[in-house]
Amino acid sequence: MTKMFCLRRFLFLPRSCRFQMWSSDSFFCQLKKCTNEDQVFDLVGKNKTKLCEKHVATAVDMLWQIQKMKPDFLRDVTYVRDHPHFLILRILAENKIQSMNNEALVNILYILLKFSVAPHDSLVEEIIMELWRRLDSLNMPEVSKFSLCLHEQQMFHSPLMGQIAEIGNKNLASLQDTRVLSVLMASISAVVSQNFRDRLIQKAEFLLDTKDSTVNHARRFLYFLKKVKLSHYPLIHKCNKVFLQNVHQLNVDNIVIILELYQALQFNNTEFRLTAKRKLTEMMDDCTSPSQFTKLFAGLAPMAGPEVKEQLIETALLMADSFDHHQALDMIEAMQEMTCRSSQLIRKISSLLLKYLDLYRPRDLARIAQSPFFLHCRNPDLYTKLRRLLIERLKVNIMPQEVSILIRTLSLLPSPYMDEVVVNQIDTFLPQYNLSDLSSFATAILRWVRWDKSTWRSFSGSNGTLLQKVNNCARERIQKASNLDRVLEETRYISGDWFEEVLLENTIAAFQRLKDQITWTNVVEFSSFLTRTSYRCTPLLDRIAAVTLQHSDKIYSSGIYPLLLPFVILSYDPPQAEEFFTICIEHLRCHLDKFEPHLLVFVAFVLAIAEHFPENLIMAIFNVDFLTKLDVQLETLPDTLSRRVRLRLMKLNRAVCLDCPEFQVPWFHERYCQQLQRKSTGSLSALHQQIHRMLGEILGGSHFAKASVFTPYYYGIDFECILDRNKKPLPYVEQSVLMADWDTVHWGQDGQFVGKKGLPPGAQRIAVEFLDSKAFCKNSSHLKGEAVIKKRHLEILGYRVVQIPHFEWNSMELSSKDAWMEYLKKKIFEEV
Repeated sequence: MTKMFCLRRFLFLPRSCRFQMWSSDSFFCQLKKCTNEDQVFDLVGKNKTKLCEKHVATAVDMLWQIQKMKPDFLRDVTYVRDHPHFLILRILAENKIQSMNNEALVNILYILLKFSVAPHDSLVEEIIMELWRRLDSLNMPEVSKFSLCLHEQQMFHSPLMGQIAEIGNKNLASLQDTRVLSVLMASISAVVSQNFRDRLIQKAEFLLDTKDSTVNHARRFLYFLKKVKLSHYPLIHKCNKVFLQNVHQLNVDNIVIILELYQALQFNNTEFRLTAKRKLTEMMDDCTSPSQFTKLFAGLAPMAGPEVKEQLIETALLMADSFDHHQALDMIEAMQEMTCRSSQLIRKISSLLLKYLDLYRPRDLARIAQSPFFLHCRNPDLYTKLRRLLIERLKVNIMPQEVSILIRTLSLLPSPYMDEVVVNQIDTFLPQYNLSDLSSFATAILRWVRWDKSTWRSFSGSNGTLLQKVNNCARERIQKASNLDRVLEETRYISGDWFEEVLLENTIAAFQRLKDQITWTNVVEFSSFLTRTSYRCTPLLDRIAAVTLQHSDKIYSSGIYPLLLPFVILSYDPPQAEEFFTICIEHLRCHLDKFEPHLLVFVAFVLAIAEHFPENLIMAIFNVDFLTKLDVQLETLPDTLSRRVRLRLMKLNRAVCLDCPEFQVPWFHERYCQQLQRKSTGSLSALHQQIHRMLGEILGGSHFAKASVFTPYYYGIDFECILDRNKKPLPYVEQSVLMADWDTVHWGQDGQFVGKKGLPPGAQRIAVEFLDSKAFCKNSSHLKGEAVIKKRHLEILGYRVVQIPHFEWNSMELSSKDAWMEYLKKKIFEEV
């Protein structure tokens, strides 16, 4: 402190003393010639008693400009920050704050944060207070840059940030700088109202259409959408266009960030993914530092081919020892996304996580707990230390959000248990938690009960009491809800038995109470909720249809798919069904070129379930050019999504062949279906074995009934038998499922499929299907769409379909073998 005091006295002599025999022009000239930090510091050291506020501001800016010219891995902010002459500049700046202009103050604050000067540093705090006092005198570029500094200090919800948002609101109409707007939007995202949010998005779209924009501008707009949790596709598409027009600006950092933002916004663009894949592949040899390689790995590995993946894994093994704690975490998450099977790399990264575990924040610990689990990592030491660390953090943490994360993470670990610390922390903050948190707590409690046998005896005690408190708090919160958007946000990621058993009915009741708040801005997300929960509530479905019909011109093209889903999945036609489907199909027809290939397949299959086959859509999909594009896209998609798309295409191909033979679309999924058939286990559950034995007894022997049968076009059915025209069983006769084995393929006069191995005149194949709860809507015995289309197609193939609903088979009425036998006889022999 004495040294610091002496230095301050020495530096701040009267101005007349400091400027004798010295020319300020000389300093600026010499400063411009500096090419490295040491030259700047040497110049500052020689003139430290003569520097005015402009010299200080220029010297600080020069230090940052020199750093910016270096690649990221060569930058050394620590060296600059800790240099004694940088301390001199900071002291000088702190004592000259009043005489500095607005631009200089904002710039110095920005550079200090770039040099990782602590937020609680006295100079940082003084500059923020001075800028707050001058806030009304700042121009918009200065306001924008100041907001960025506050955002980097995590002052997201501060009153100061609110004032900056208000200034932005007042000056939005005159703002014409894309960079200024993008920085401001990214910084104030936590404090914008819905109205201001919409105006900002509209302004961003306008500037992207009328001004030159860079990758960074567009990237910040996407960040804003992510933070406000809004997938506004018109703006996203405009940003995507900027990325594709400025491919030369895309580096590893930008590509990885954009891919992460697209994932968060549930947006997929084939052209960008192919571009990103190509660029990242080209950069492989240049990413030699741990920092750059881990970013490359995170972006490229999930969409790379087998050879590139193997090369990335080999490089990762060689470089692993030099990964820091951030890079180790990024690696384990990327490995999870790519479904890494390298046990050596999994063990290596897991050991690094164990080594760095004490350095991670609660959110990071949550990410760590999930990734090794999905990668089947067996590292007991990692889980033991992680559990101990979570408990320790829980004991001292007073932030409800972090407590929620810690408890949720603790419940994910193998052999979880609940001790007094966990119980107390849940109980303490219970009224402050949202529905998502409460769902996590309830799930955690139930999981702990299942693992710890001792809790079964005391479940009616503390565990039961806590669970009841959680349940009551959740019900009370949903019953008092007055904002539909808030409920949608809190239930977006909730699923599982607890929600269905405890909260689903209350949530539907709340939505019915708030259904007038369903508008064109939230109707897509609301539709997704009903689809996700499989709850068939006709007043809410009617409201979705009405809003869609009224505002179809405002709904973006990609919203058609989620809007159709609940009606098709839940097999419900609204009062204006014909007009509803016509509007959706017309909207689809007008925007075919805007759909990604995989999404077009999804939409077409959903329409096929509802027996709608727009010819232009079917012809657009079943042609060589489209299927080639789809194959290219599938190479860039995550494995899980790629498999889902291939399965949907097969089902669409089957539906078109069976429902619309006049389109003459060929069946080209023979080999694919054979592969699926080989992968199926073929084993019967105990219930299916029970039904199979009873069918054998009813029909006169096991040779009259066949279990686990594949039909032509590869529908799998539980049991098949054959009855003659007098409804007497015939010995089971196999029919080939290979289209190549069929002598004739044509349609009978009754619209049924006629194949090679015919049956005696009047005989008929019977398909017996056991329908579990997944085949029905959650709240009724109404069949869902996929069960309906399967029945329709089996009947086209010549089957009579006998369906055995689980609620009938498991009812009290059918509680004996005789009752089951009688039930099956009626189903097979009496029902027509």
